[in-house]
Amino acid sequence: MSIYSYELESIKGEQISMEQYKGKVLIVVNTASKCGFTPQYTDLQKLYDQYKDQGLEILGFPSNQFGEQEPGANSDVQSFCQLNYGVSFPLFAKTDVRDETAHPLFKHLTEAAPFNGFEVSDPSGKMLNAFLQEKLPHYLEGNSVKWNFTKFLIDREGNVVKRFESTDEPLDMKADIEQLL
Repeated sequence: MSIYSYELESIKGEQISMEQYKGKVLIVVNTASKCGFTPQYTDLQKLYDQYKDQGLEILGFPSNQFGEQEPGANSDVQSFCQLNYGVSFPLFAKTDVRDETAHPLFKHLTEAAPFNGFEVSDPSGKMLNAFLQEKLPHYLEGNSVKWNFTKFLIDREGNVVKRFESTDEPLDMKADIEQLL
């Protein structure tokens, strides 16, 4: 199944076909408003501003599956993102991104780009890995999304090129993005 086969619900409740993103370089990211990684919205918006005219699209998927860090309604999420981070890239309705209830898009993404562990030489990678080992060890099993702000980079043909974990900073994706543009 192609990434373009999926239908999604926008944050405003409209049905969106992934087909409309054909020919674009995509970053698909699961987000949350009350997470330690929430400030990544700033750099995601910087990437969007810098590369959108060259064909980059960032698709944000709020999820409440990780420590209930996205408790608000879709309208609350949209307001928060716009007021606090100036987010202008597309946001979608709150979405499950792991376990049995994961949206098929995220099942596809995690199968195409398996989990390769956190960079434990990085303090945030070491911290998140230790937290999950202690509190949610089952989260570390398999290839599912491990936490908020897992980012998937997709080329213009819809191929999942690379997975960036929560602890990977968005601006560290620039070289990979530029290669695809």
